Amino acid sequence: MSTIKFLGAAGSVTGSCYLVTSESGTQVMIDCGMFQGSRELQKLNYEPIDVDISNLNGVILTHAHLDHSGRLPILIKNGYKEPIYATEATIDLANLVLLDTAKIARENKERTPLYSETDAEYTVQAMTAIPYHKEISIKDIKFILRDAGHIMGSSSIEMFLDGKKAVFSGDLGNYPEDLLRTTEMLESADTVIMEATYGDRTHSPQNIKQILANEISAVEKTDGTLLIPSFSIERTQELLHLIDHLKHDGLVLPETPVYLDSPMAIKATEIYKKYRNLYSKELGTHALSDDPFDFPALRLIQHASESRKIWETSGAKVIIAGSGMLNGGRIVKHLENYITNPTTRLLFVGFQSHDTLGARLLNSPQKIKIKRVEYEVNATINKCSSLSAHADQPKLFQWLKSMQGVKQVFLIHAEDNSRLAFANMINGFILPKLHDVRSLF
Repeated sequence: MSTIKFLGAAGSVTGSCYLVTSESGTQVMIDCGMFQGSRELQKLNYEPIDVDISNLNGVILTHAHLDHSGRLPILIKNGYKEPIYATEATIDLANLVLLDTAKIARENKERTPLYSETDAEYTVQAMTAIPYHKEISIKDIKFILRDAGHIMGSSSIEMFLDGKKAVFSGDLGNYPEDLLRTTEMLESADTVIMEATYGDRTHSPQNIKQILANEISAVEKTDGTLLIPSFSIERTQELLHLIDHLKHDGLVLPETPVYLDSPMAIKATEIYKKYRNLYSKELGTHALSDDPFDFPALRLIQHASESRKIWETSGAKVIIAGSGMLNGGRIVKHLENYITNPTTRLLFVGFQSHDTLGARLLNSPQKIKIKRVEYEVNATINKCSSLSAHADQPKLFQWLKSMQGVKQVFLIHAEDNSRLAFANMINGFILPKLHDVRSLF
C-alpha cells in the first residue's frame, strides 16, 4: 500500500512537507518548508523532521517560498545526499531565500539558528533543475511538473506510482494575473493533495490599481508616508509593475519617491527579469521594449543605514519593505517611526496569519505593542485582498473540477476554518493532521 505522511501544513498554512512511500518502499518528499506565524508554530521548526533520511530517495520542491523550502537545509545538514528537483527559476529564488534566512538567523541573538549559510549553499548545490512537462523518474515513482502560476517557477506535481496518479497542487495562483502565465489545469487524478489557503472566501473584486492610486494620491496631498508590507517574491514585483502603470498613466505624480527597502526583493526582481519566458502573454510583449519593474523616482535601498535615512526625507513617499506579515524586517522599523503620525497610511496587500502583528493591526486597535513598546495607532490602515498570489474558493474549485476520476482529496496548507469551508463543497475530502499517515489511494 502506498502512503502519505503529513509533516507540515496540515491544519496550518505553513510548514509544507509530505512524504510519499510507494508499495515497493521508494520514498519521495514533497517540499520541506518552515513553519511561520505564531510562536507555537515556529517552535515546530526545532522538532526533528519525522523521516529516516537514509531511506529518502528524492525531494521535489514546488516553489521557493520559505514555508515550502525553509527546512531543506536541515535535511542536508543531517546527511541527505540525493537530488532536490525543482524548476530553474525556483532554484534561483530558493538560493536567495535560504541564504537570506540563514543570514538573518545568524544575526538573531535570541534564537539558535536552524542551519548555517554554508548549509544553505550546500542545499542549493543539491538542487537539480528540470523543466515543466518533462517526466522524471525516482526509482518506481515518476512525476511531471506543471505551472502552478503562483510565483515565478512554481509547480504543481503529477505523480505516478503503483499504477495510479496523485496530484499535488503546490500553491495555486490567483489566475489570471498580470505577471505570470495562468495556472495549468490538469485532466485527471485518483488522489489530489491540494492547498485551501483561501478555501473559505472569494477575493474581493477590488480594483488594486485604483486602490493603490488612491493611497498614493492621499499621501501626496498630505506629504505623508504610505507603508506597504510586502513579501519579497511575487508581491513586490506585482506592486512595482502596478506603480509603473500608475506613473505612466499619470494617475500619481512621477516625482513621488517609491523606496524599495529590501535587498532580497531587489535581488528577486532581477531574477524575475531573467525569466521573461515565464511572463504572461501581455507582460511578455510589453517587456520586450520596457522594464516592467522600473519607473521614475524608484529608489532601491540596500543597506540599513540608507533605510534609516528615509526618515529624514520630507514630503510624500511610498515605502515597500518586508516582511509581508510584519513579523520582522525593515517594515517594522518604519512602522515604529511612522505609526503615530496621522498622515501615515498602512496598506496590507497580503495574507496576515493569525496572531501576527499584521493581523492585530487589521483589527483597528487604538494602541499596539511592537517589541514590548506601546504605540498609539494614528495611521490610516487599509487592506486589499485582490492582489493575493493564492487562488480563492471559486478558483480552487475550478482547478479541482478540471480533473476527472478524483476519488479522494486531502486538504492542506490552510487553517481549519478555510479547509472546512472548502470541504463542504466537495466529495471525498480528508482533513489530515500533523504526523498523520494515510493510504495515498
